[in-house]
This record gives sequence, structure tokens and C-alpha cells, in this order.
Amino acid sequence: MLRQPAFGHRLKKLRTAQGLSQTALAGEGMSTGYLSRLESGARQPTDRAVGYLAGRLGLDVADFEEPVTGSLAHALTLASSTGSADAIGALRAALAAEGHESAVLRWQALWLLARAARLQGDHTAERADLGRLVALGEEVGSAELRVRGLTRLARCLRSLGEITPALDAAVAAHRLALGEDLGVEDRAAALLALVSVQAEAGQVPEARVHADELAALVEGRTDALWAEAMWTAAAVRVRQGDQTGAQAFLDAALERFSSREDLVLWLRLRLAAGRLHLQTLPPDPARAEACAAQAEAALAFVGTPALRQDLTALKADLAFATGRYDDARALLGDLAGDEPRMTYRDRVRLEILRQQLLILGGDASGVEGLRTLAQQAQADANIDLAAEIWRTLADALAQSRPAPAGPA
Repeated sequence: MLRQPAFGHRLKKLRTAQGLSQTALAGEGMSTGYLSRLESGARQPTDRAVGYLAGRLGLDVADFEEPVTGSLAHALTLASSTGSADAIGALRAALAAEGHESAVLRWQALWLLARAARLQGDHTAERADLGRLVALGEEVGSAELRVRGLTRLARCLRSLGEITPALDAAVAAHRLALGEDLGVEDRAAALLALVSVQAEAGQVPEARVHADELAALVEGRTDALWAEAMWTAAAVRVRQGDQTGAQAFLDAALERFSSREDLVLWLRLRLAAGRLHLQTLPPDPARAEACAAQAEAALAFVGTPALRQDLTALKADLAFATGRYDDARALLGDLAGDEPRMTYRDRVRLEILRQQLLILGGDASGVEGLRTLAQQAQADANIDLAAEIWRTLADALAQSRPAPAGPA
């Protein structure tokens, strides 16, 4: 038996697929108002109405039954089990067509779609999915779903360089997780987002307090949540100039987190470690090179455009740090031909490297380029990144300044 609201939804989909208006479909045998109520689910269809509409559409009555293979639940099951590009595409199409499914089911679909976009480095698409997901969490009224949506939104906005709204979302997620006394996973995830955004916003002391709270919360674990907590704690210590402490946290994650748990995270940890080895004083290119080699081997199994770009960027930094400036320029040229799949911060770092290479080549426009990047980062409230660029500019100017002449 055909029931509402599924019938109305299917009817509207079939009508619009043929490019018909409600008036055109209703014809002389049905009022437009009655058809509108059928499509909205306000009226239960009679056998006579169903037969009439089937004839007008040139279909069989059975065509009004939503095919199982086209349902959102079916598409969600396939996307969850395979994660393939085709399955994700089918899920997005099913979500767009399904307006009558439960809010929780649509939330699950959006969660998977946002995750798929994130893995591909498409943070703009991820933000659109997460915006809808946060609204659905509010509609459902589940504290857990609201916290998870806000947490992922905060991290996505941070990746896009939108620090002020990212901080708002992270603070809201953290307060809600504490206020509702949610489980360790939700509280830790909210703290992860909060710490990373606070650090980007230049609120490093606050980030350190929350990073220590996070480390204590996940103590004794060795799963993905713990590994991300160690990575985040290391990042905060880097910003405080505590290279030794940062290395200790990151080394713990590298040694104890298994690639069998999450190969993508395992790979990203090595990319992060490689960058840290280049930021230490003095830099350690040999260890950075080893991290890059491990990451490159893992790319054969989980390679995505975003991860490949991250590895190429690390190689460019490594080439610059070891004085292989032509190699650094060539690697930057390779990246310039691709659609960018990197975070805002990583894209800016590539621009910093380009400007440094210009200065080394005697092109004074690199100085103005660095100054513009720093000013833009400040305007975006990315205080930590702005400070990093100003330091780079000062170092570049000091290195390019001619040495004072000796006594005659």
C-alpha cells in the first residue's frame, strides 16, 4: 500500500523529472490543490487518484514505490561499507532527493559526505555539508550530535583560515560537552578543536591549558583519539618554543600508534613530524627525510590529492632547508599545476616559501609579498601565522643585508 509522505515525495520527484508543473500534471481530471496536498503528504492517495496520475505520467502504479536501491538508507549503507567515490556520489544524490527521511538518517549521510570531502581536501564542500549537519543536530535535539557537528565545523573553518567563526564553534562545542557531561570521546574531540583554533588565534596560554587537560583525559589510550591529542599537544608546544616537549609528544604518537588503527592518520603524523624536524633549532633534515620516505610509502595505499600535495610541500621545505633551491622551485611548480587541496595555513606556507625563493634570487618583490601575507593573516585573525611570517621576513631581510665593511 502506498503511504504518505513517501508517496508524495516520490510523486513530486517523478513529476519534476519529466519537467511538468503541478497544473500540467493535474490536467482536467484533478484539481491542482488536491495534487499539491498529495505531494506534501497532507492527503492519503486513493486508488483512483494513483491510477489517474500514473496514466498522466505514462508509468505503472508500481513506479510510485520508491526503489530500495535508490533510497537514502541503501545509499548510506553502501557509502559506509565501501567509501568509494561512486558510493559517495550516489549518497549525495540520494540525500538531495530524499526530503522525507528522518533527520537522524540525513545527519548520518551528511557526516559521511563531510568526511569524504575532508579526506579529499575539499574543505569548501565539507563546510557546506557541516553547516547543514549542525542545523540538523539542533533539529534532532541530541547533545552528542550537536557537539560532533560543531566540533567538525570548527576544525573545517580552521582549515579554511576562518579563525573567528572557528573559535565560536569550538567554544560552543566545548561548553556543550561539559554542560551535558558527555563521554570522553565527545569531550576530547571538542577539546581537540578548541586547542587547535586557540593556537591559531594566538591564544597560546589558553591552548596550553586545554592541551594539558586533553592529554590527561586520554591518558592510557593508544587509539586515534589519543594520537591526535598527542599531535595537538606537540603543536602547542612548538608555538611556545618548547621543541623538546613537542618532540616528546610527537615521538610517543609515532611509536605507539599503529597504522592498522588508521593509516591516513599514521601518514599525517609522519608529515607533521617531518615539518617539526625542520622547525627545530638546529633543523634536522635527516629525520625529516626519513619521515617523508615513510609517508610516501604509505601513499601507495591511501593516496589522495590532499595527502600527495602535503607530501610535495614537505619535500619542497626539505629542499629549501638543505640549500637545494632549484629543487624547491621545481616542487612548487608541480604544486602550482594542481587544484589546491591543502589547508589555508599550508597554502600560506607555500606562498612564504615562494617569496623566500624570490628574495634569494635577488627579486625584491619577495619582501613585499611576505609583508602582504603577514597583513592578510592578521586581518583573518590568524595571529600565530602572522607572527611566523613577520619572523620569516625579518630573517630574510637580515640575510639579504650586506655585511658591514671592515676597517680600512
